[in-house]
Amino acid sequence: METSTLVLNQKITEDYAVYHGDSTELIKGIPDDSIHYSIFSPPFSSLYVYSNSDRDMGNSGSDGEFFEHFEFLAKELYRIIKPGRLLSFHCMNLPTSKVRDGYIGIKDFRGDLIRLFQRAGFVFHSEVCIFKDPVVAQQRTKALGLLHKTIVKDSAMSRQGIPDYLVTMRKLGVNEEPISGGFTYCNGEMPPITEPYDESKLNRNPGSIMTWQRYASPIWMDINPSCTLQHRSAREAEDERHICPLQLEVIERALQLWTNEGDTVFTPFMGIGSEVHQSLVMNRKGIGIELKESYYNQAEKNAENAVIERNQKTLF
Repeated sequence: METSTLVLNQKITEDYAVYHGDSTELIKGIPDDSIHYSIFSPPFSSLYVYSNSDRDMGNSGSDGEFFEHFEFLAKELYRIIKPGRLLSFHCMNLPTSKVRDGYIGIKDFRGDLIRLFQRAGFVFHSEVCIFKDPVVAQQRTKALGLLHKTIVKDSAMSRQGIPDYLVTMRKLGVNEEPISGGFTYCNGEMPPITEPYDESKLNRNPGSIMTWQRYASPIWMDINPSCTLQHRSAREAEDERHICPLQLEVIERALQLWTNEGDTVFTPFMGIGSEVHQSLVMNRKGIGIELKESYYNQAEKNAENAVIERNQKTLF
């Protein structure tokens, strides 16, 4: 990646490169058709404000302003992804409020992002719905539609919980580096595979087939919402809390599905470095960009720890 004066800080090793700066600008330094896979959780429009920077997409004044900003990045993502390869984004549909939107309901944020990436040139490849416990959501958000008293008072205002989605888009073209081989293990809260993958059995390996049947489900019910890098990391008391880091199990499963060992994985919204960390642990290379300094500093530490964790696994 070509660096510039827009890079506020950086660390580059043979395994990973992490940058402190604006991804919309820094992504221009990544060569065409050079990234094997990208996975990230974008800012949820103006639902969360991560910083007071004008460059922060989460600091947008409106949904229109957010998508106008995001479209510049989507076009660059299409440019850098290798032909025939994939990009996945983690999102949820967004609740509205009377104060902010004038009504109580849900906005189709997931669909708006899909259409934005289609305008950039991507094909809608697949998606999986990730279960979230509505009781936990009600306790955390106090959403009117999830309260039992709403059922008692007027159930016309009640609703189901809002799940997460992992949406995957594909860049047109021929994939010159097939992602080949079966599954050697199954992640998540599932029964372990007792018979490891055996190349000599080709498509008859029961463990790999069982794993694929679970991963191919349109709904993942077994993702542990607490399995995040933030939860695992040894954090100092003054460390800032990242609002919504992506679950490591989701990242791991996506990397199993759509990358080879040695592939380069990119995230334009690195946060505390979950995607880079998991890529490194799984013998991929990681590139990440983060605008917020406190998140970047933690991501740099997490990338270093990932290399140590990977080397320890190799050693033992």
